Amino acid sequence: MSTLEIKDLHVSVDTEDGPKEILKGVTLTIGDNETHAIMGPNGSGKSTLAYSIAGHPKYTVTGGTVTLDGEDVLAMSVDERARAGLFLAMQYPVEVPGVSVSNFLRTAKTAIDGEAPKLRTWVKDVNGALERLNLDPSFGTRSVNEGFSGGEKKRHEIAQLELLAPKVAVLDETDSGLDIDALKIVSEGVNRFREQEGKGVLLITHYTRILRYITPDYVHVFVDGKVADQGGPELADQLEAEGYDKYVKAAV
Repeated sequence: MSTLEIKDLHVSVDTEDGPKEILKGVTLTIGDNETHAIMGPNGSGKSTLAYSIAGHPKYTVTGGTVTLDGEDVLAMSVDERARAGLFLAMQYPVEVPGVSVSNFLRTAKTAIDGEAPKLRTWVKDVNGALERLNLDPSFGTRSVNEGFSGGEKKRHEIAQLELLAPKVAVLDETDSGLDIDALKIVSEGVNRFREQEGKGVLLITHYTRILRYITPDYVHVFVDGKVADQGGPELADQLEAEGYDKYVKAAV
């Protein structure tokens, strides 16, 4: 079982002119084996939602609640959120020079599970995950994200998803910067995760192209820090045809 429940979430960031409210009362529930897509124009608060769930210190929660299987996520530190079963695939993965991919993955797995994975099976698991994402086994010796192409960075994020096996994955514009081949490989990785029992996905995107490969159960339109509309997969097709203009005008 995995249920991520967001209720009336308000989040602000500090600016030169003082605090600015970005999220203005977001309510959203991601249940067992559900995939939710959040779509919206630039600056609508989509990434703020992702980073607030993950616990980024830049964002201040001023109201509302976030729970995972009834546990208070907002009371947890960032590492506690990861151990509880939350995963964030970042839009712009950070370079970590001097730390190899294999060491990074094993350290993360040890931190989440509370014990180190058995080396023989772990090497097999890592090589299998890399192969499924069309990454050479030598990829594990490279420094995390250093000199990686955009596609390699995103595929590495999905390798983490497969190996760390969280309850809920928050994917922040994982499709950005991907060519069609990389998009298909990444989507296949996400779909493998979705097929496991009790997994939830919150997929944030601007465009419908990734939704041709990852079919969401629900689509939410995000405008001005709020959910402006929601529906099934057909809503994404409507957005591609009509854009966000009517929602943006209604929010003014």
